Amino acid sequence: MPIYEYRCTLCGKEFEMIRFSQDDDKEIACPVCGKKKVEKTISLPTGSHGSGQACSGGGTSPFT
Repeated sequence: MPIYEYRCTLCGKEFEMIRFSQDDDKEIACPVCGKKKVEKTISLPTGSHGSGQACSGGGTSPFT
């Protein structure tokens, strides 16, 4: 079950929600203001890359 991140375009609240594939066509309401003006945000994966160090997003990739 994927967890998606959303942001309300009216009040600015950011929140996460588990979404099933059969729910893709349903509108999402903001948990704070209740309006259905939310957008899916892009989130970066977190965690380690096997070396015990977190990826900083810059520099040389250990996978090249």
